[in-house]
Amino acid sequence: MNETYFPDLHNEMAVLRLDATVRARRANIVVKAALFVSFAIALTVDLGTLDGKAMEVRAPLFLASAVIVPLLGWRRRWRPHAHVGDALLASPFLLDTLGNLLGFYDEYPQTDDVLHGLNWILLALAFHAFRFRNTGHTKDAVFLGYGFGAIAIIWWEAMEWAVSEDGWGGAGGLTLTYEDTIGDLILSSTGGLIGSLLGVWWLGRKVPLGKNDAV
Repeated sequence: MNETYFPDLHNEMAVLRLDATVRARRANIVVKAALFVSFAIALTVDLGTLDGKAMEVRAPLFLASAVIVPLLGWRRRWRPHAHVGDALLASPFLLDTLGNLLGFYDEYPQTDDVLHGLNWILLALAFHAFRFRNTGHTKDAVFLGYGFGAIAIIWWEAMEWAVSEDGWGGAGGLTLTYEDTIGDLILSSTGGLIGSLLGVWWLGRKVPLGKNDAV
């Protein structure tokens, strides 16, 4: 099926309107290009800011966020392509990579806390950007996005622990403590709740068909 259809013949979901805009496509391209360039630098240039950060281990997972949606969209012939969700999904991985590349994590200790909250806002928004392409139902949508964010941070912390324990990719720079983990869980799950609220309000609205106003 090439199109996403809804029973409402007079309205469409706001996210579908946004996906069809030039600015969404350009923003998606910029995010993807920045992520690939960042990893090209991280994997080829010897930078002290990346010592012990296991960038070789991060690369497959982080770069997968930039290619999995285009591949899925091509396979399923999405029209329009899910530019909003695509860019939102890759953005947290870009911000985390830039934080390491530019030395923000070492120079500014608050960077980790800020990005845990911000990145999970973006992830929850990405969840709704994909979800509202396929349904207009908003009942329990906030809790679905919140739950997605909570599950994501649990597995993220588990992955960080495994990498730091086994030293994969020279992950000696990951200093994990019980307090850090609990703080990350709280910050990220809260960010997921905020992102879910924003996603339902921003992307889950219905707009009249043929209306060209910015959504």
